[in-house]
Amino acid sequence: MDIERLREELAIDEGIKHEVYLCSLGHKTMGIGRLITKDMDEWDLEVGDPVTPERVAECFAEDVKNCISDCRNIFKDFDAMPEIAQRCFANMCFQLGAPTFKKFRKAIRFAEEGDWQSCGEEVLRSRWAKQTPNRAKRISDKLVILSVPS
Repeated sequence: MDIERLREELAIDEGIKHEVYLCSLGHKTMGIGRLITKDMDEWDLEVGDPVTPERVAECFAEDVKNCISDCRNIFKDFDAMPEIAQRCFANMCFQLGAPTFKKFRKAIRFAEEGDWQSCGEEVLRSRWAKQTPNRAKRISDKLVILSVPS
C-alpha cells in the first residue's frame, strides 16, 4: 500500500491542527485526529495550547502504523485486497478506532468475499455515515468502483 498516499488522504479528511482542540464528541484532541489520553504528556494542556509540528508528526506516524496493524488483525487477508480497499478501510479504522470499526461485520464480510458493491452499500447504512456523510460517501464510492470490471 502507498502509505504516503494514505497519510495525505487522512491529513485531508482529519485536518491538521498544531494545538489542542475539542473533537466533534468534545474530547481533547491534537494534530491529525489524535485523541489525547491520560498517559500522554499533552493530557494537562488546555484547548488552544500549541503542539509542535514534530510531536504532531510523531503521533500521526504512530497512529497510521497502528491503524494498518489493526486492519491486518480485523481482515483475514488485508494485504491481498486491492490497494484502494486497503486505504478505505485504514481511513475508516483511523477515524473510528479498531473496536468500533470491527462492528462493521457485514461490510467486513462483504470485503472478504470480494463483494465490493455490497460492501460499499453497507458502509452507507451505518451511523458513522450519518455522522460523516461526505467521507463515508467518498469511501463507499471507492469501494463500489472496485466491482466495475476493468
